[in-house]
Amino acid sequence: MTTNHPKDTTYRSVYLAGIQGERFDVRIADGRFVSIEKASSLPERPGEDLWLSPGAIDLHTHLAWTDFHHDDQLKRTSDEVEAMQVQAFEATLRAGVTSARDAGGLLPSIARRIGEQYGQPLRIFTSGEALGGQDAAKGHEYLMKRVTDNVKDGASWIKIFATGGLGSPPDKVLNPLLSKEEFLTIVRTAHAEHTKVMVHVWGGQALDWSIDAGVDSIEHGIYMTEEQAGRLAQAGISYIPTAAIYRIAADPTGTLALKQPFLDHAARAAESHPKAVLYARREGVRIGFGTDFATPGLNGRNFEELYTLIDFGLTREEAWSSATDTAADILGLGDKLGRIRAGYTADAILFNADPYRAKNADDLHQSIVSVITGDL
Repeated sequence: MTTNHPKDTTYRSVYLAGIQGERFDVRIADGRFVSIEKASSLPERPGEDLWLSPGAIDLHTHLAWTDFHHDDQLKRTSDEVEAMQVQAFEATLRAGVTSARDAGGLLPSIARRIGEQYGQPLRIFTSGEALGGQDAAKGHEYLMKRVTDNVKDGASWIKIFATGGLGSPPDKVLNPLLSKEEFLTIVRTAHAEHTKVMVHVWGGQALDWSIDAGVDSIEHGIYMTEEQAGRLAQAGISYIPTAAIYRIAADPTGTLALKQPFLDHAARAAESHPKAVLYARREGVRIGFGTDFATPGLNGRNFEELYTLIDFGLTREEAWSSATDTAADILGLGDKLGRIRAGYTADAILFNADPYRAKNADDLHQSIVSVITGDL
């Protein structure tokens, strides 16, 4: 169940996720947290304890993608695609994600229409159509126009595909898809438009360019070196590993059920990825929660990323932070989102069991009682 923009509600004698042994009365009015005070009494029904957590923020998702292969999506009717996109919004919100940064493919106009026409309260930050290899060798004015057009359309971020991905030959996946000057032109133009830049990059030279250019977040970074992680920390650039998706892609019987050569490539990525995350954690890089999930089989399974990050070496507290307050900071909204604090947006998840003790993502999801969305 979801509760959208609650007007005046008080959750009495609830626990706050991550704070052990203390109960609170949490009042919400007009979509914002008004007060968080020590509980004045115990629950009316002993044994029916509730826990409140900030809503999760998925910093890397693809809500417009209905199929892993783009050609398969092109075979669908526009009505079918839109219906599946609406379902993706719904599943993501039910999973406890109250804000999502779409990492390419969801146009701002489509996000607005789904929100308004279907009453979908999932908060979306879009990046429009990504810039990458298809834009190479077309000139700097062309690149600058692509950036400014995205911003005019309402994109909150600019997304750059700096290297290949699962569809690239393994020996070429680190090859830059743009020249250094083209890459720098995109970043400079976006920043001149006061718009942040996220970069799909698996490692190599393009990751060095990203650090040199001062981009705002690195996506995936599968083959990031320890030295690069140190430079990332010094530059204050955030890292969104999207750790779970490569494990899923490497499973031949899993949701995606990919064929060769995707399976082998995903397996190599899944094997290398934990090292990059450990390098980033050790160097003090700000790590954010992002799933890279798309398609009906993945939408709504967002918390699998939480447990993958824990498997990769983050503490439970660090993993939760990556999806709440740290994620809000990465969005530049740390003074409004990601915390249960007076004056903050009332985005929250209500659980009937301690979410910090959930065994796995399924256990956590099953304990969700309600998802609450407020006013930014």
